Amino acid sequence: MEDNSKILDRERIQGRVKWFDPVKGFGFIVSDEGGPDILLHANVLRNFGQGSIADGAEIDVEIQRTARGTQAVEIISIRPPESTGPALTEDLSPEMAERIGDLAIEPARIKWFDKGKGFGFANVFGRPEDIFVHIEILRQSGFADLQPGEAVGLRIIEGKRGRMAVQVLSWEAALRDN
Repeated sequence: MEDNSKILDRERIQGRVKWFDPVKGFGFIVSDEGGPDILLHANVLRNFGQGSIADGAEIDVEIQRTARGTQAVEIISIRPPESTGPALTEDLSPEMAERIGDLAIEPARIKWFDKGKGFGFANVFGRPEDIFVHIEILRQSGFADLQPGEAVGLRIIEGKRGRMAVQVLSWEAALRDN
């Protein structure tokens, strides 16, 4: 009798996040090549250094096909979903929007984030003030939500109402990019 639970070799694919629910702890990816949805478990996302991911984000993953279906086993990279332009344009000039990648990455922890309200705050290590984090910046950075205490890397500007994030990176990505 054949063992149907045998795991086949890994395969690398590119696709988009169909949806991901951090409360349920899973979501699905649609491969650019088509085929059945690919399970994305929260543990795989956490191993990459994120607790959430935006719907529509582009993702490169290694997958395994099993008798129970196809699942992601390792994330290689995540690119935020297509944007209609920089968020919070009153604070972010077009010149600055083009140079976001030149800003220093500052280590921070999320103080709180309320997806329903569309914003939250973070604290940069060693600094007393709160950093404003808008949900559109979060989405453009490839995240769907943030949890209190979550370690992140922030690129920050001085906005009209104080310091605000213009990019959020997972802590692991911030370490790689710095």
